[in-house]
Amino acid sequence: MPTRPTTLQTLAGAVLLPLALVTPACAQAAAAPAPESPATLCSVAGTLHGAHGEQADVSLCADTGVPRFNITAPATCRISGARVHYACRTEGTWKAVRSGKTLGNGMLPGSGLYPGPGTYDLTATVRVRSAPAGVDLKGTVRATVSLTAPKAKATHSVTVDRTELRRNATTTVTYTIRRDSDQGDGNARLGMIGQAGTGLRISTADRRCVNPLVGRYPSKARTAHSLDCTVTELQPGHPEQLKVRFTVGSKCSTVVSKLGYWVPKGQDMFTGNMLAGPTLTCR
Repeated sequence: MPTRPTTLQTLAGAVLLPLALVTPACAQAAAAPAPESPATLCSVAGTLHGAHGEQADVSLCADTGVPRFNITAPATCRISGARVHYACRTEGTWKAVRSGKTLGNGMLPGSGLYPGPGTYDLTATVRVRSAPAGVDLKGTVRATVSLTAPKAKATHSVTVDRTELRRNATTTVTYTIRRDSDQGDGNARLGMIGQAGTGLRISTADRRCVNPLVGRYPSKARTAHSLDCTVTELQPGHPEQLKVRFTVGSKCSTVVSKLGYWVPKGQDMFTGNMLAGPTLTCR
């Protein structure tokens, strides 16, 4: 019976990494594929050069097999001709493009929700520094990587019954928070924030929500354009709802939101997640 290996390809270096042992094709068809374990895929993205022989070799790395899409840019620094390599500090911005569409961007290191498998063009504009090597270089580096991990199914969601606010009016918006999976527990935290300086006021009669305190103790000042809500009874088929009032003056303000939740896995500290919630516009 013919055999066929399963592979993952790093396009930048054309390196094939075996992911599974060769097994009969009929056995592969009969057995469900095991989920891909979390891993980091790196590719050499470029070398930055200075006027006095200093160099920085920069790689771009993407995490796979996890709900988050994490991008880092590790680098090593050296002086041309020297054999000693030094650790570097890398900072800057990144962008991930798949099939011509930007699926993520931000500061390095950075992350977003994993968009799913495919070929990604990664670009980073970086500043690389190393005091021992006397390196301080800036530039843009690029790499192409192929990610095969399937997109994780959403365990939580947050929706609203309306997405538009009006000037000189108070609008009540109902947020519905769901947990549609047996993963995780009934705890989640929803945060909303408008634009400072617009006069926007966010309020609710729900005791699970509070405008955040600002300043040092014993200050009792609170941020009127922000609201934090905590729910503790989320179960599949049993969503939680929050009714929130947005009072807009003569200046419009958009309102963004994020839902944070915890998926315990023993005492693992990295099983929480942040989900981008609805954005409210204004006119």
